[in-house]
Amino acid sequence: MITALKKQNILHNPKEKEDWFGMFDGYDSCSEDTSSSSSSEESEEEVAPLPSSLPIIKNNGQVYTYPDGKSGMATCEMCGMVGVRDAFYSKTKRFCSVSCSRSYSSNSKKASILARLQVTGKPPTKKAKVLQKQPLVAKLAAYAQYQATLQNQAKTKAGNSAVSVEGFSWGNYINSNSFIAAPVACFKHAPMGTCWGDISENVRIEVPNTDCSLPTKVFWIAGIIKLAGYNALLRYEGFENDSSLDFWCNICGSDIHPVGWCAASGKPLVPPRTVQHKYTNWKAFLVKRLTGAKTLPPDFSQKVSESMQYPFKPCMRVEVVDKRHLCRTRVAVVESVIGGRLRLVYEESEDRTDDFWCHMHSPLIHHIGWSRSIGHRFKRSDITKKQDGHFDTPPHLFAKVKEVDQSGEWFKEGMKLEAIDPLNLSTICVATIRKVLADGFLMIGIDGSEAADGSDWFCYHATSPSIFPVGFCEINMIELTPPRGYTKLPFKWFDYLRETGSIAAPVKLFNKDVPNHGFRVGMKLEAVDLMEPRLICVATVTRIIHRLLRIHFDGWEEEYDQWVDCESPDLYPVGWCQLTGYQLQPPASQSSRESQSASSKQKKKAKSQQYKGHKKMTTSQLKEELLDGEDYSFLQGASDQESNGSATFYIKQEP
Repeated sequence: MITALKKQNILHNPKEKEDWFGMFDGYDSCSEDTSSSSSSEESEEEVAPLPSSLPIIKNNGQVYTYPDGKSGMATCEMCGMVGVRDAFYSKTKRFCSVSCSRSYSSNSKKASILARLQVTGKPPTKKAKVLQKQPLVAKLAAYAQYQATLQNQAKTKAGNSAVSVEGFSWGNYINSNSFIAAPVACFKHAPMGTCWGDISENVRIEVPNTDCSLPTKVFWIAGIIKLAGYNALLRYEGFENDSSLDFWCNICGSDIHPVGWCAASGKPLVPPRTVQHKYTNWKAFLVKRLTGAKTLPPDFSQKVSESMQYPFKPCMRVEVVDKRHLCRTRVAVVESVIGGRLRLVYEESEDRTDDFWCHMHSPLIHHIGWSRSIGHRFKRSDITKKQDGHFDTPPHLFAKVKEVDQSGEWFKEGMKLEAIDPLNLSTICVATIRKVLADGFLMIGIDGSEAADGSDWFCYHATSPSIFPVGFCEINMIELTPPRGYTKLPFKWFDYLRETGSIAAPVKLFNKDVPNHGFRVGMKLEAVDLMEPRLICVATVTRIIHRLLRIHFDGWEEEYDQWVDCESPDLYPVGWCQLTGYQLQPPASQSSRESQSASSKQKKKAKSQQYKGHKKMTTSQLKEELLDGEDYSFLQGASDQESNGSATFYIKQEP
């Protein structure tokens, strides 16, 4: 291989190339001939019915009875719970919780949707329930149904995980729909994200030749026709405009090499049998075709390998958000690492099934002692000493947040702002700063739906791209979610501030840096479903507001969309799952969506049986079991990564 090629420059001298292609010794010694070479059915079980009535419950001075059939009430189309309409999920108020909405969709979307529940590595066996972001009155009523349906839901999800997704191909999906994938360079935290370089169309590489009948693996040169993340559409040299044997492969795969690798490794270059008759002098053909062409850097495979080395190791201890109570952290242990994603098991989990998934750069994990250092709530472990082999993760391995000066004008308790709701990532809500911690961290609550004890407050850093000044949604034409139960609509910030006697957090305190991230509307990628953070799904960028991206999961309704930061470690290039061995969840199919209407009558019939035979419980019993027994699942917010660009937030002012 010549020196110029090793430096990824143009191949200049044809006479030199005749000696290093290395194809002829191998080719002449090889003899080639010219001969050519499930869905799962979901079983539905009857759910134990609810009692014909629930006790009268008082909440904030108001009295609700269940059911009463009045206009202020609604019935969940999944579990049959009757409750206050304002407490129900989504604009249509069809479901009592996010969990029921997802379950309803899953029941009708069958195989391709059920596949979203698959996991890779060591899969969690405990099925998470979604924390219902509702007033206490709705939670109490839902709990009765929750106990009855838990076993049935667990069986359904267990069956879902067995569905195969081997039929999905990113290449076919991109080709058949003319989609464009986000470039690898958009994902700085992903392998090769910072050193993708000049890899582009027309770059030549050496790949296995599958168009031959030889008993041993041989290689040939191919050119990149189209790039989609890590994946490339390749065409063998000699086919010119013939696309009949074009194929997709992952550029970072172990069988992809720069031109000249075969000669250096003693591997034969053999032309595909479909075109081997076209030229008598293949050496001269390659000399002509490769003059002026680019190839991969000679150390490309080494860089790929180095970029997939992760400092986090099993048995490391960290502090991570408590998925049962958002306002506090707990100690967890790294169980496994897949592509930089961590499966964390809470330290007190005896059967190691109480787990949590996140990326190693997630703002949700911290070093041991972090909570105490900033004044954050922390759940003390019942374990008095570390288990054998467990050790604290070095603090320098965690994502760094930008230093801030809290000595001057700063955030104060009671200030209003707008924030992405970590329990419903498709919404940006009216929010309040509830507590100011050290090092720039803030505890924030969503107005109108906070728990009395503050257990659903969540922690964002002052520089987080998930919080915004008052007026951000209005000026950027984003629908702002008003406080639950607020009746003066359309919502006006200035009226609300006057009514509540509050002030808005100063605009200058928010992070206004916007990096040149490279994302465009319509680009495809692989994204973590933060409602179920163990899942990574086929997704699309549908809106871009400064550094804020709206991510849509292909085949799913818009109510499952997520607002995330452009530098979130929960976004990955096309082909990331294949590269790291993680399970990719495919899009929902059109046919499975159409089956929803056909099954709606049977669902309604089944729900009508849910109101009979339930054991009655007192309000105090419901409350006690709700707080102590229900398994909450925390839904992650966006990343707090630093940025290197700038932009201006324009806030509409009124007198």
